[in-house]
Amino acid sequence: MRLEEEIQQSTFRNERQKLLINLFYTYNVLSTKMQEFLKSESLTMQQYNILRILRGQHPNPATNSLVKERMLDKNSDVTRIIDRMIRDGLVSRVNCEADRRRVDITITELGMQKLSRLDQQAAVMDEIGNGVTEDEAVIVNTMLDKLRTGCKSTT
Repeated sequence: MRLEEEIQQSTFRNERQKLLINLFYTYNVLSTKMQEFLKSESLTMQQYNILRILRGQHPNPATNSLVKERMLDKNSDVTRIIDRMIRDGLVSRVNCEADRRRVDITITELGMQKLSRLDQQAAVMDEIGNGVTEDEAVIVNTMLDKLRTGCKSTT
């Protein structure tokens, strides 16, 4: 359905304003869908993101700062989220023997199992992208890269 119909607004200042509103609206729709997907494993999107980062590092540990650098949501309180994940048995934290100031974070077997179960349901999430072709996806990805570049140049 077209944005105008979804939000019941027929006019925009220009196409760029419409694009930005469309992106915000679409983000909220996708976010809601992703939250529903993750509910089966009692995970938040930030926890899911951290588990994927740690699985990518596995078997090597990660630090809080590495996780924060790679997070999709840069405003996340990584330390607080990791504390909760430790309590839930999804990750572990160990002081590094080589550098006592460093704390190593690794994904646990329970965390790996949760990701594995979600991976098996990946087709559900893949269906969301079925509305665009591979060529269209390339175009949208290029456009989004340009928008982020524009954001960085204005700060």
